[in-house]
Amino acid sequence: MKKKKVVFQTDFSLAKTGFGRNARILLEYLHNTGKYDLIHYVVGLNYSNPELQRTPWKSIGCLPDDKEEMQELQRDPNVAREAGYGGHYLDKIIQDEKPDVYIASQDIWGVDFAVNRRWYEKITSVIWTTLDSLPILPSAVEKADKIKNYWIWSNFAVKALHKLGHKHVKQVSGVVNEKDFYRLEDQKKSELRKKFDIPNDAFVVGFVFRNQLRKSVPNLLEGYKKFKTQNPETPTRLLLHTHFDEGWEIPRLIKEYGIDEKEILTTYICRNCLNYEVKNYCGQDVDCSACSTKNSQVTTSPQNGVEEKALNEVYNLMDVYCHPFTSGGQEIPIQEAKLAELITLVTNYSCGEDMCIPEAESLALDWSEYREHGTQFIKASTHPDSIALRLKEAFEMSKVERLKKGEAARKWTMENYSINSIGPFFEEFIDSAPFTDYSFDLKEEQKDPFYEIPNIEDDSVWLTDMYHNILLMKDVNEDDDGHKYWMGELKKGAPRRDIENYFRQVALQDNQKKEKIPFEDVLDKDDEGKRILYVMPQSIGDVFLSTSLFRSIKEQYPDHNLYVATQPQFREVLDGLPYVHKVINYIPQMDNLLWLEGKGDHKGFFEVAYLPHIGTQRMLTYLHNGKDKIAYTDLCYK
Repeated sequence: MKKKKVVFQTDFSLAKTGFGRNARILLEYLHNTGKYDLIHYVVGLNYSNPELQRTPWKSIGCLPDDKEEMQELQRDPNVAREAGYGGHYLDKIIQDEKPDVYIASQDIWGVDFAVNRRWYEKITSVIWTTLDSLPILPSAVEKADKIKNYWIWSNFAVKALHKLGHKHVKQVSGVVNEKDFYRLEDQKKSELRKKFDIPNDAFVVGFVFRNQLRKSVPNLLEGYKKFKTQNPETPTRLLLHTHFDEGWEIPRLIKEYGIDEKEILTTYICRNCLNYEVKNYCGQDVDCSACSTKNSQVTTSPQNGVEEKALNEVYNLMDVYCHPFTSGGQEIPIQEAKLAELITLVTNYSCGEDMCIPEAESLALDWSEYREHGTQFIKASTHPDSIALRLKEAFEMSKVERLKKGEAARKWTMENYSINSIGPFFEEFIDSAPFTDYSFDLKEEQKDPFYEIPNIEDDSVWLTDMYHNILLMKDVNEDDDGHKYWMGELKKGAPRRDIENYFRQVALQDNQKKEKIPFEDVLDKDDEGKRILYVMPQSIGDVFLSTSLFRSIKEQYPDHNLYVATQPQFREVLDGLPYVHKVINYIPQMDNLLWLEGKGDHKGFFEVAYLPHIGTQRMLTYLHNGKDKIAYTDLCYK
């Protein structure tokens, strides 16, 4: 029976990120059904990264392997950002794989570019995204009508979009695996505390988080300090499972709030043996006590994270879990903590509203509104007094009450977030999708490297015109990072011509990927080693004047074929000329003489290439590996 083919675009399934964990759990579930041909299109990794071979399904990276191509992409922040999220190779992947279902799961700015691709509405496509603040990001609202299957991880954003009239938007939460996170027996918990030298009677407050500024570390530290001051006789610990070398300067904050450093715990992992250890923070690159490797232990991060079994043990070291934040798309550690049957304290804003309904058994944290500079988003500043109050409430609960609330929280989480709840939804959705009958001929979707730019004096309007008509990035305006970057370059004196050439080169490279036509296939096979190239991209006058030189070139190289490269709109000037073997389209790589003639392991495509449009002032154009004949060189350059 024919299998449905699914392209799933998101973080790598082995990455220790929320999107990565979600991908692993969901793809494992779908893979184990045996019903689907799965292709994981991985954001942030290069096309053939060796790590991609570790998955039982096909995984493909979204970035070029070629370093020079990467450097070109990184010149423009807009182009680089879209490429990092998958935009650079997206059409190629769709054309190569011909999926029946396309699912993109990422922050909205990491998937919205897919909506404008022509194939998007031709196949069953899904945007499964996170929105974390009010008012809803304008791009998420503007594209709502174009997205038939528009799924949001949290309900607060769904409600906001419904109020704006987009009733088709639905909540589909990210998944957690209840088999990975669960409450350990009391004896096992005691053994873990003994192993890590944590007093059995200590009241341990925990927070599992990526050390980002939207995670309210100062608020938590102040709230913990207030609770400690109110309960001075209570032995306490604050376990911060995070990376200390990014985001908040946690050691500095600990000192500012006057907290005893011995009360602050964190998780270390050894990069050599992968053993983890919970202990006081003592810097990065410390010696591993398990394998004795020097400078191998670091605090946990997406690059060096613990596996689920170890993370579950970390949760089980805690008595209460506290998650203060300014905003969030779902905050998966909250659900993991609930599966471990912990009392959870959660800021009652953004996705935290979903966690603070009565059935979720959270203790809601109060907050004050502030506005994020630039975006004007509403953000939450969690009250430290509320944290202290809720910690006291959790501390004073009887063991029976804690167990009861923990069991109820786990049950609710399994019903709403577990793979056994959400996995069947995906299975049913994919099964009900039709097999696609789209041709996947994407030639019509090519960018336009030869677009004739109108005479525009205003630099900002000129840049926007190139984004819209050369790169076909219709959503770009003067507020985008790439636009701002190029405006800055222009103010520094960068020539318009250089920026224009960059745009045309990116467009042409992208088109070549879609066509999958290697450059050598444009050339005749039987004249290898006997080719001459003359390059004149524009304009019509220069191309016409160049025709007077072709007889001389042919006389100098009678046994070679003369190729002439120009832009498509000028090809008719060269039609039928007796000395020209073949006219080919100009591409920006032709400005690189060594790419044309060869260097080192690259043997090149032509014996001699003439680049009179550049001249000796801009680029080296006269070496020719010593194979040229002097008459024409003298004519052109002396």
